[in-house]
Amino acid sequence: MIEPSVSVLPCGIPPPAPRRSTARFIVLGIVFICAACGLVYELELVALASYLIGDSVTQASVVLSVMVFAMGIGSLLAKRLRLHAAVGFGLIEAALALVGGCSAMVLYATFAWLGGARYALVAFSLAIGVLIGAEIPLLMTLIQRVSRQDPGGTVADLFAADYVGALVGGLAFPFLLLPLLGQLTGALLTGAVNAVAGGALVLWLFRRDLTPRARWWLFAANVLVLAVLATTTALVGAFEQAARRAVYGGQVRVAVQTGVQEIVLTGSRTGGPGGSLDLFLDGRLRVSGRDEHRYHSALVGPAMGSGPHGRVLILGGGDGLAAREALRYPGVRSVTLVELDAGVVDLARNDPALSALNGHAYDDRRVRPVVADAFGWLRGPGRSTGPFDVVVSDLPDPGITPSTKLYSEEFFGLAARVLAPGGRIVVHAGPVATREHTYWTVESTVRAAGLWTVPYRATGRLTGFTAGPDRASDATKAPHDWGFVLASPTGPPGAPLAPELEPLADARPQAELPPSTLVHPRYTG
Repeated sequence: MIEPSVSVLPCGIPPPAPRRSTARFIVLGIVFICAACGLVYELELVALASYLIGDSVTQASVVLSVMVFAMGIGSLLAKRLRLHAAVGFGLIEAALALVGGCSAMVLYATFAWLGGARYALVAFSLAIGVLIGAEIPLLMTLIQRVSRQDPGGTVADLFAADYVGALVGGLAFPFLLLPLLGQLTGALLTGAVNAVAGGALVLWLFRRDLTPRARWWLFAANVLVLAVLATTTALVGAFEQAARRAVYGGQVRVAVQTGVQEIVLTGSRTGGPGGSLDLFLDGRLRVSGRDEHRYHSALVGPAMGSGPHGRVLILGGGDGLAAREALRYPGVRSVTLVELDAGVVDLARNDPALSALNGHAYDDRRVRPVVADAFGWLRGPGRSTGPFDVVVSDLPDPGITPSTKLYSEEFFGLAARVLAPGGRIVVHAGPVATREHTYWTVESTVRAAGLWTVPYRATGRLTGFTAGPDRASDATKAPHDWGFVLASPTGPPGAPLAPELEPLADARPQAELPPSTLVHPRYTG
């Protein structure tokens, strides 16, 4: 058995002592790069799956559990390649660069043209996990050929480089790759870095391990992978346009990825009530110009018409449509609008169609937009900004995981704290007919926060279609169901509901549903 301190190259020539430490440093550097790339692949799958399929907790669980399981399989399979560690590692890195780099584009294409991406998500998680799992055993074999350390020290160095690389990759994805390059180009660039790092290590440092034929094939494989990634990168723009047309239809006017979400605006540039404008946030239809007035009138009207309404707080609603409804009531002195995404506010202020649809609400001096997380704002600046006569919670459906904390008992308690005496809060609680349990969980959670509730709903026709997790090819024939909860800390709001709104107090479940909290969320997608 050859001790690590006197390790030799396969040709029988010991590496020169000064070069041995340099070679070890290079191998650890490649471990660092490969680990960073591997974590970027994982995060890219989680992020894209959450956007395309919804429920980020479920998608993260599926991706990570399948990938970790596959890494174990890859480690076992790599045992067969240890005698040919250099060529095996080179082939694995080329395959990983190709599969990982193209995974985002293939996943998006599957969703756009086949209508679903769950099976593709599992397949990529499995394939990438197997390839990542095969890296470490082969790298262990390679580093022992150039290391003076004992095996325990070599393992410690290897895993330290791997973990630090994972940290860098994990931070680079949300703060660098995603905002600057987007998911598709970011994944392709990561694949290119992966291919260059793996190919350079084998073809330069361990070239003596390879036969001339193996060197040629590995070089050709890496050149081919890089050519595919480069060509695909050049076609990303055209691909995204084609995929958006497949998902959203042919009238996509605006498509922008902000630091928070993807915003897509379809329809003509001329707006107004009854127009063809559709606004999608992360693939979900948030505004349909043909029937949004029914939704926003039902959301804002009961709260505004049942008491004083001089000071209004809107949580969410960056499209300006809830603000438009509030400004229609005489006596409104101020409207504070707290929106997480500045991109939505800019679009609602400057896009001709959307600004016409919201009645140019942002041009009204009474409207004060605040770019902030609603939960954090209520805990901080909101306490000194209030009190408010009316609080309108115009937020995404509670079944969407990022919105769960905004439908918690803690959140409604914070909202109640900024209410003036006799103030009201109204909450968009999602559809009643299709998500009855979720709706009544919202109502129960509002009551758990110490508020008296009046549950009600409005129905209308959804004259667009829904992309993303709720995508349907044609929803024009199905009625859309909007559920709301009106509440007050001093007793049930006294004003009767408008005739077009249906009270739901008599439909409340007999068994008390437990409220949703930050540590025990009870909503499902």
